Amino acid sequence: MQLMNSQVRPLVHALQQNIAKAVVGKDEAIELMLIALICKGHVLIEDVPGVGKTTMASALAKSLQCSFKRIQFTPDVTPSDVTGFTMVSLKSGEMEFKPGAVMSQIVLADEINRTSPKTQSALLEVMEEGQVTIDGVTYPMPKPFMVLATQNPVDFVGTYPLPEAQMDRFFLRIAIGYPSIEEEMAVLERYSAQVSPMETLQPVCGGQEILDLQDKLGLIYASREARSYVASITAVTRNHQAVQLGASPRGSIALLKAAQACALLAGRDYVLPDDIRRMALPVLSHRLILTPEARMKGVSAEQVLRQLIDTLPVPTGRA
Repeated sequence: MQLMNSQVRPLVHALQQNIAKAVVGKDEAIELMLIALICKGHVLIEDVPGVGKTTMASALAKSLQCSFKRIQFTPDVTPSDVTGFTMVSLKSGEMEFKPGAVMSQIVLADEINRTSPKTQSALLEVMEEGQVTIDGVTYPMPKPFMVLATQNPVDFVGTYPLPEAQMDRFFLRIAIGYPSIEEEMAVLERYSAQVSPMETLQPVCGGQEILDLQDKLGLIYASREARSYVASITAVTRNHQAVQLGASPRGSIALLKAAQACALLAGRDYVLPDDIRRMALPVLSHRLILTPEARMKGVSAEQVLRQLIDTLPVPTGRA
């Protein structure tokens, strides 16, 4: 495990430090984003306008020596703009595939909830299976592949709520929040300079290094107790009076992988109960659909999930 630490920690630290040049005081959010990257997952960054959602996603993309495309979602974006389409070549007279904007290693889906549900659904296959199917032909995505989506809360004008199936495809959801006064002063100092911090970012990691990092996730041991704890957490979400739709088995798999990645970053080769508890909220909260009565009372999925976790017995020792 020492050899693994010597490879993992310097790489992750370099990514964190590079992203932090453009994103001030959001170390937890940056680490969650890197955990999703290690787990081959996709991230939904959800918060009010102007807190740095797009900046954080773009900073990760610029830190990786991978192909990158940005899709600015608006109501007029069509599914073929995202996935691509086939057309008759004027030279050969044969059908030719024109790749869409999603055919890249890192994809920024900016303001994803400002496009129609039909266009949002164009991402379902590619996020789950890493491929797109156009006119009966399947095209695999390059690896590593990650979708970083940003959205404003659905109670803002001009947005379309993401459907449940789409939300379940996101490995975790991150909320950035407003900065403290000290952090905002640091933001003002950096962005008042002649050159923006985003313009100075350079790649610190290649695609093959990310693939090697992803392969190490399977080396992290998760005991029977750990798997039982994860299954218990997701199971209780399906039987709460305030929850209309609980976490799916996909959520259980994501939670266990996130706990493994959390242990990996901590330099351990085994999962602890604290890893599972820490990752439960960002991994599961966006997968819960509350009842109309609970929403009318102002109850949040995070509150419900936190209460449920507190009622479960925690495994002792190594999970």
